[in-house]
Amino acid sequence: MPLPGFTKSDFETFLIDGLEERMAAIRSNIQPKFQVIGAELRDELSTLLGNEMFLHIAQHARRTTNPPNDTWLAVAGNKRGYKKHPHFQVGLFDDHLFIWLAFIYELPEKGNIAKTFLENKQLIEEIVPSDYVVSVDHTKKEANPLSELNLTQSLERFRDVKKAEWLVGRHFAKGSETVENGEQLMDAIRETVKTLLPLYQLSLTAAAPTH
Repeated sequence: MPLPGFTKSDFETFLIDGLEERMAAIRSNIQPKFQVIGAELRDELSTLLGNEMFLHIAQHARRTTNPPNDTWLAVAGNKRGYKKHPHFQVGLFDDHLFIWLAFIYELPEKGNIAKTFLENKQLIEEIVPSDYVVSVDHTKKEANPLSELNLTQSLERFRDVKKAEWLVGRHFAKGSETVENGEQLMDAIRETVKTLLPLYQLSLTAAAPTH
């Protein structure tokens, strides 16, 4: 299968009423594309990092009534799951595609990662382009450009608030050529991931046991 992009109808999946109906559309229309893109990203990251990486596609299995407002693939260094580990995500809301380096609240080493990021704030500002965006909650659409963000405040909240998260990356509007053209999309994913790789590696060092 050639590298797929995401069309208007893929984004309209999130307008479908009902959990079963929306999940059926996610499984038939979006997840096969995630499989292709995710396999490419997994292989790319395995090569870049020199470690085997694993693809996970969100199944939304815990949902019983409310249909998901977004869906995603994740690539992490753990075969069994991704939520407790730093990971890369590519996914869709109804109006945009996101590419994240994600640190979500299930991370057991959240405090250590936040502390290390605070100590390396200048490095983050040097690595991350100012038009990249930061989210503090993966379930919400809102994200702020790094240039407008109080970085210290966002990282202190990530450190101190149990449910706080920290995701950094890029948003692309639905209908944009980058989103619809599979080759361009994969190029944007590669570029984003390579840019954020030093931050990912820094987080692994922070999360590693010290004994």
